[in-house]
Amino acid sequence: MTFSKFENGLHIADFECCEDVCLDAFIGHCKVQTMRDGNVYITELPKRIRNKALFRDDNCSLSLGQNGRYYFVFTLPAQLVAELPAQLVRQANAIAQKVISDIICKL
Repeated sequence: MTFSKFENGLHIADFECCEDVCLDAFIGHCKVQTMRDGNVYITELPKRIRNKALFRDDNCSLSLGQNGRYYFVFTLPAQLVAELPAQLVRQANAIAQKVISDIICKL
């Protein structure tokens, strides 16, 4: 096993097997913990559960999270910062109208 750093400061650890083993190959996001004595612990992280959008507009979406909270996400390129306030208000109002319509339909 060799430890080193890239030029950008990120760590790298390379493992080379010295025994005959047969493993299933996988790629995943992991937590890696290196100890002062040289031990390395690697734990695969659970897959991210993405929230499905309930409503969408040009630059925003509303979704219901696994924790029971509503999330309003708005994105806009930095070049359009002058349009941000107007676009945010317009699209938030459009999503709010869709929510109101949905609530009325369910009653």
